[in-house]
Amino acid sequence: MEKFAELLKKIKPVDFIILAFCVIALCVGFYTYKGYRQTADKQIEATSKIIFKVYMRGVTFSGEEIPIKKGEKTFISIRNVPYSDLDIVNVNADRRKIAIPTPTGQKIITVTDASQPDLYDVVVTLTDTAKITKDGAVVGGNKIKMGLPITLEGANYKFTGSVSDLQVIDAVDDEKVNRDMNTTDDVQ
Repeated sequence: MEKFAELLKKIKPVDFIILAFCVIALCVGFYTYKGYRQTADKQIEATSKIIFKVYMRGVTFSGEEIPIKKGEKTFISIRNVPYSDLDIVNVNADRRKIAIPTPTGQKIITVTDASQPDLYDVVVTLTDTAKITKDGAVVGGNKIKMGLPITLEGANYKFTGSVSDLQVIDAVDDEKVNRDMNTTDDVQ
């Protein structure tokens, strides 16, 4: 008993803390190995094509035509972090409008704002392959949700907007997307 008491006197409180952390780490490792605790790679439910729209309000452009074109690629940055080149599915650019009441006051009409002829509202539709989780679609380590700031960049433009719509395409329903999808992903 004296030897045990002498041993306890030699052990410092820091040694107990280190021993406690080691025991906790072993317990967490055991629970993860047995499947009681999920890791990040096990939360992915599927890989699917997504289509999302980026709304850019108040884009100033004085050239002949909008530089973003359907069928081309654009490089995107999500939250100022560079991601990848994505295919442009559709581009809808409309000059800024203003609302004017009719003389009778019964209706309101919208007309192009002549005071700002070079100001456009642009909606660009993009497509990508995303990992689908319980919380939504994940692209480049970021959850794609409405309101997410995105920068589109091409050879002669760099515009910032936000995601305004998101659709997950079921590969079973869309045969063209099904052919284009990478089916070699190991999703658990």
